[in-house]
Amino acid sequence: MQRTSFKNMECPAARALECVGEWWSMLILRDAFQGLTRFDEFQASLGIAPNILTRRLKHLTINGLLERRMYNPRPPRYEYLLTAKGRDFFPVLAAMLAWGNKHLTPEGISVQLADRRSGELVEPALVDGRTLAPITPESVMLQPGPAASAQVRLRARVSRARLANAALPDQERGKPA
Repeated sequence: MQRTSFKNMECPAARALECVGEWWSMLILRDAFQGLTRFDEFQASLGIAPNILTRRLKHLTINGLLERRMYNPRPPRYEYLLTAKGRDFFPVLAAMLAWGNKHLTPEGISVQLADRRSGELVEPALVDGRTLAPITPESVMLQPGPAASAQVRLRARVSRARLANAALPDQERGKPA
């Protein structure tokens, strides 16, 4: 079965999924953030089949998250290093880790984020870079950007109207109190 491609969708979240949405890709990136760089290291860490790992590393390299660099000419051996684009993916992984620890660890937390210098645990939080105010579903909305199509602009208007209506008291929405 052919997989649907999201690369031409307007939504940046859909395009991000096209770039790294496959679960092995995210786990490879997680391991790269922990210092793994070589094929055999990724394979040992993940228990992934060599053909799948080869495809995922190629995909991450083509999409600019990893750089393939030769470290041994004979026989040719390569390492995979995070690029600036790859390093910019870290907040996504940190948020997934925090969410997984909060909702998916009935047996207890097995992996946590800690400050490298102090060893103190850190709690990832999504905040506005200018104001440091938390970003929550209640505090933000999606807004069309300068390149948005008419369809995206319409969807944003409908969404704003729904959010405004949801904020009204029940009697103002025409519902019994």
